This record gives sequence, C-alpha cells and structure tokens, in this order.
Amino acid sequence: MPRNQFQRMIFAFITVIITVCAYVFYSLYVVNGSTLMNATGADSVLHAIKTQGGVYMFGRMLPVWAVMLIEFVFAYTLECTMGSPCSFKLACKVFDPTKTHPVIFESAIICATVGLMVLSMSFLATLFYYPYNTGFHFLTMLANWLRLMCYNFPFAFFTQLFFIQPFVRTVFKVLFRKDLAKWMING
Repeated sequence: MPRNQFQRMIFAFITVIITVCAYVFYSLYVVNGSTLMNATGADSVLHAIKTQGGVYMFGRMLPVWAVMLIEFVFAYTLECTMGSPCSFKLACKVFDPTKTHPVIFESAIICATVGLMVLSMSFLATLFYYPYNTGFHFLTMLANWLRLMCYNFPFAFFTQLFFIQPFVRTVFKVLFRKDLAKWMING
C-alpha cells in the first residue's frame, strides 16, 4: 500500500506504535500480571508495578514509559530495516503480486512480517528482560526465547492479521487519500 520510502516509514511508525502498546499491555497484564501481583501482594497489575518501582529491564527497574520507548526504538528499527523489506521479498517468492488478489498478497506480507518480527523481537526481549541478577546461562536464555516466541506468536498473528493491520491501513488511507487517489488515476 505505501508507494514511497516516506510512506513506508509512516506506515511502519503507525504500526509499531500500536503494536508496542499492545505488546506491553499483553506482556504485563496477560502473561506476567498474576506473577507481578503475587510477588508484590498487590491487588492490581498497575499497583504491582508501582510497588516494585517499575518494570524489570536490563537488570534494573524502569518506568513503563521507558520500557515502551526502548521497545519502540528497537521494533521500529527492525521493522524498517528487516521486517518490511524481507517480508515483501518472502511474499513475492510465494505469490506474484501482479497476479494475486491484493488481500491474499497483503495477508502473505503480514504473515511473513509476523514470523520475522516475533523471532527477532522475542530474542531482543529475552535479552532485555533476562534475570541477570541470577547470572547468565545460555540454556536459560534459549529456553526464555522459546517461551516468549510461544507466547508472542499467536498474539502477534491474530492481532496483526485481524486488528492492527486493518486499522493501520484505514488510517493510512485517510492520511494519504490524495496521494493514493493520484496513484489510482495515473496507474
């Protein structure tokens, strides 16, 4: 859908903002919420985060906004340098974009992006959230990476395919409706 580099960067920016917010919520509330509440004795996840002084990242407690900012920077960089370009190439290896229905081709791009981004962002999250205070063990890191991929893949697949990407495409069409209209008229 984006037609030039500027539009691709805006598309990735909108996607990553929504995705990072969704993942931080998912990780803190759904995956780790009960653990945080049990560890602190708090009655809510938000209270548990406040009680422990933030979210554990890089071996220390950081505020939630810092966690989101760090994850955004890494996710946006990966999306622009690896996710979008590689997923388009992978989709083109399976489908011919000129002969395939756009919905199928866009779904193939989304699926390829999810596969690449879950693999890489789960690895980075494994490094970000590793319990360094207990010492570093390679097998523990691999087990944590596999666990994160198992948690993240279903969430990423369904949210990207059915919620986030349709919403981002709608917002993108509103933002660039004049450019898209010119492209449609001029071919």
